[in-house]
Amino acid sequence: MQTDDFDFKLPDELIAQRPPERRGDSRMMVIHRDTGVIEHRQFSELHEYVEADDLWVFNDTRVEPARFFSNDERMEILKLDAASPTVWKCLVKPGKRLKVGRTIEIGKSTGTVIDVLEPGGERMIEFDVAPDPESQGHLALPPYISREDEESDRDRYQTVYARENGAIAAPTAGLHFDDELMASLPHDFVTLHVGVGTFRPVSADKLEEHHMHSERYELSAETAQKIDDAKRVVAVGTTVVRVLESCVDSESGSLKSGKGETEIFIYPPYQLKAVDALLTNFHLPKSTLLMLVSAFSSRELMLKAYEQAVDSRYRFFSYGDCMLIL
Repeated sequence: MQTDDFDFKLPDELIAQRPPERRGDSRMMVIHRDTGVIEHRQFSELHEYVEADDLWVFNDTRVEPARFFSNDERMEILKLDAASPTVWKCLVKPGKRLKVGRTIEIGKSTGTVIDVLEPGGERMIEFDVAPDPESQGHLALPPYISREDEESDRDRYQTVYARENGAIAAPTAGLHFDDELMASLPHDFVTLHVGVGTFRPVSADKLEEHHMHSERYELSAETAQKIDDAKRVVAVGTTVVRVLESCVDSESGSLKSGKGETEIFIYPPYQLKAVDALLTNFHLPKSTLLMLVSAFSSRELMLKAYEQAVDSRYRFFSYGDCMLIL
């Protein structure tokens, strides 16, 4: 398949720049794969689609303030990973100012570039004292949000159930849920630390030539067993799908628990093995996430749904509305 097969026209004004006033105040498109019927509902009506034998699976990763600016505000780093508490793998801006041996001062911390990694140009930076994310870090809001992060984002760009530090971006399907709704659902958790690669476009013309970014995950043995035993597994977000499909044993069809990294790239005609239904937000044109949800239903049905979403003025992307695929 071609990357252009997953393109659609999206007016800029439909890209949500802020969350709704309250969690759950979103619209919800419901797609029935067996009939092709598309409903236009509210997220507050989600309970109508919950079945007694469901297991709703959430990603409990926690977004860290991973964006830092130098004291003179002339340089910026984005923490991608940590080899140790004081040695970070980072994206840097501008790259020409941060060559090996150059330093960057963030608060009272001084970092020295000790390596430049190829082919992506990431830097390994060693600090004398690690910068404090809570006092000096900023949330790395997605590039399609055309504003700087604010104090309110510390709460709203985080799920109410987040607990495992390590993500740069939020698993945004979970942003719609509040504590009361969570308590009413049969649920469990997996962990996938969402990285910056989730925003990177597919550069290859053919899908099979695209190299997927790697993300760290964890699936406990107890959760794997509960998912295997569930009558219907509902994934809340594409990150949950990536974890579960990565953990399916090719011979037995059951889930293998453990920790690891996944580079799984799901697109049509991939047949999902571990997930029966999916709640997700609306995704970027020509993105790997749109390709994943197209594998869950079909490319034709998904593009039809997106066309209706544009015509009906749904709000798109991280702070936008959602879609339930049954």
